[in-house]
Amino acid sequence: MKEARVQVKVPLVPRPGMQEPEENAVAGVEQDKLASANLRNIASQHAKISSSRRVSTDELNRQATEHSHIPVIELDHFRRVKRRRMRTFGRKPRWGRNTTRWQPAAAVSALLAMALLIPVILVWPRASESPKPIPAPTDASSTRTPAPAPAVPVTYPEPQVRVYLSATGTTMNLPLEDYVTGVVAAEMPAEFRLEALKAQAIAARTFIVRRLAASDTSGVPSGAADVTDTVSHQVFIPPDQVKADWTRLGKAQEWEKLQQAVRESRDTVMTYQGKAITASFFSTSNGYTENAEDVWGNVVPYLQSVDSPWDKNLAPGFKQTVTMKRNEILQKLNLDAIPVTTQKSGSWMEVLSTTKGHRIKEMQIAGETFSGPEVRKLLGLRSSQFSWKTAGDEVQITTYGYGHGVGMSQWGANGMAQEGHTATQILKHYYTGISFGQASKMLASK
Repeated sequence: MKEARVQVKVPLVPRPGMQEPEENAVAGVEQDKLASANLRNIASQHAKISSSRRVSTDELNRQATEHSHIPVIELDHFRRVKRRRMRTFGRKPRWGRNTTRWQPAAAVSALLAMALLIPVILVWPRASESPKPIPAPTDASSTRTPAPAPAVPVTYPEPQVRVYLSATGTTMNLPLEDYVTGVVAAEMPAEFRLEALKAQAIAARTFIVRRLAASDTSGVPSGAADVTDTVSHQVFIPPDQVKADWTRLGKAQEWEKLQQAVRESRDTVMTYQGKAITASFFSTSNGYTENAEDVWGNVVPYLQSVDSPWDKNLAPGFKQTVTMKRNEILQKLNLDAIPVTTQKSGSWMEVLSTTKGHRIKEMQIAGETFSGPEVRKLLGLRSSQFSWKTAGDEVQITTYGYGHGVGMSQWGANGMAQEGHTATQILKHYYTGISFGQASKMLASK
């Protein structure tokens, strides 16, 4: 694209009050004088011509053009004049000869510099401040930590149990969980709630694991087995026999529930200070359990008396009355006769003290002192909490609860299960301060 060159015809007439440099001022004055003289000459000539003869307008324009000496100022010359006038008014040129061309770029550069410097100034650490750590990125993908690889559980071989079968005098060797199944089937009614059955399974497993860990074969004929199938240890029925009998009786559903209880409590035992506890249990409480020292004479921290109010309303044998002859009682207690002094007082049976579990701790019969558990055992009573009435030669004895009263009440456990308690909650209620462990692990490190 060619550059357009503009010619501007401007008479250079100085403005009032302008001061120019001496050289430029003299030259400008001379040019202005010439221009004025030329204009006057042209005007006089036009007047003469018009007076003498009539001339066409075109001719006048041509002559005026030829004779006029109005200076032609090009754009570059006009710029020099402008700069001269700027100097006259005290303004100085900026950045060389053409400053307007750089002003937009300079403004943009200044804005960019400020945009870069302001954040730096804001985050620049002060002298009294320690540099803060750079926060982690908040992107969800960057904050998501990789999931740790699942830990592979350590498995231990299932322990084996040797059971002495008293009916045949033989020994059965079977896995631990099968043994527990046979104990639960024999010790607790299958109609009980699932959580109560699970609590019984854990108690039965704990009992045998404690014996296995200590290599205890006490009470077993010739010590050829770990445990017997009687109440001396735990009542046991072989699982195959249980399955066959219950299926024949239409109790297939109860069998499935029993297996579920054992399966869901598998390998779990109760512990105290890292060892399997003496997990004693009994049928029915009198409303309370007993302290171990009141029954066996030894203090056991996890076998302490607790409330058990469920038995009274659930257990069918909570209260029972039996009638005995006076001579029968004396005979079972190894007493010859009632002393004369006792006969005169009219009371030959008297309670001396009771336990925390509201059972008889000591009593006097025919002048002799006996413990409550001792009387229960010798007379064959269901509980050591009892009352009596004498009618002639007969004595009516009423018992409350069933069993020695130490540890877990089975009917109480079923009552807790009916209220929605779990097996672990049931066990922690009846066994004070216990924890739970893994049976196979404990026996593997034996």
